[in-house]
Amino acid sequence: MSNIPNELKYANSHEWVRKEEDGSYTVGITEHAQELLGDMVFVELPEVEDNVSAGDDVAVAESVKAASDIYAPLSGEIVAVNEELEDSPELVNSDAFGDGWLFRIMPSDVSELDSLLDAEGYQEVIDEE
Repeated sequence: MSNIPNELKYANSHEWVRKEEDGSYTVGITEHAQELLGDMVFVELPEVEDNVSAGDDVAVAESVKAASDIYAPLSGEIVAVNEELEDSPELVNSDAFGDGWLFRIMPSDVSELDSLLDAEGYQEVIDEE
């Protein structure tokens, strides 16, 4: 069973979202998603200052098994990317909810958070797969 931290919000497409002190939100893929993908070999991240809409494919995670699109769980501006992943994509596998984060977004519409899942709701999504 995957670790699903209660303090995070989740998208059906297996991204997690964490609010930061500056009002931005850090986004990564869940432990469940990285387990399905297997060992990461490359992560293509969005550009800082890109404006994205919720549901847009904004990044790609490539593993030994497959390449998978990563979707923006919120609309807004990309304000940071995890440059550590350029040299160490395996951080997504070893620390999906920490050092393996993908990007930060400054939301343009925080009400979109209401459409994301809590930990219990995300567990139900996994159970149905």
